[in-house]
Amino acid sequence: MIRPAISTDSEQLAEIYNHYIRHSPATFEEWELAAGDMLARMQRVAELGYPWLVAEEGAAILGYAYANRWRERSAYRFSVESTVYLAPGASGNGWGTRLYSALFEQLRALGVHAVIGGITLPNPASVSLHEKMGMRKVAEFPEVGFKQGQWLDVGYWQLNF
Repeated sequence: MIRPAISTDSEQLAEIYNHYIRHSPATFEEWELAAGDMLARMQRVAELGYPWLVAEEGAAILGYAYANRWRERSAYRFSVESTVYLAPGASGNGWGTRLYSALFEQLRALGVHAVIGGITLPNPASVSLHEKMGMRKVAEFPEVGFKQGQWLDVGYWQLNF
C-alpha cells in the first residue's frame, strides 16, 4: 500500500535513511538522523504543500518518496527535487516504481512542471528507476562529494510534465 506519511512513521523512515548514511554513498549526509530530525524534515515538506509518501506492508515501511523545493528563488516554484529510498531488502520488488508513480501523479495535480532527481554515480538501479519513470539525464558533476574515502559524482535526471 502507498499512503501519505504520518508523524509516527518518522522512526522507521529515519532507520531506512540511516542505513544509507552508514553504508552507502547514495546520500551525502554523514551523520545519522534521530526520528525527531526526520519528523522536522517531513513537516517542512508538508508546509511547502508537497507530498511525502510511504510504501507499507503490514506494519513495516518498505520505502518512501517525497518532493521538495528545487531552489529558493520564486521562478523555480514549479520545479521540485524528488527523492526515493527503499528499506534494505525491499529493492527489486517494484516499490520504487510504485512510490514514484504515486508521487508523480500527485505532483502533476499540484501543477508541478519539472521533477529533478539527483543520483550519486555510479548507481545503476537508481538510474534505471529514474529512466523507467521517463526521466532523462540532464547533467553530471564529477567529484562534487567526498564520502567514505572517495570522491563521488552526481548526475541529475529530469522529467517535465
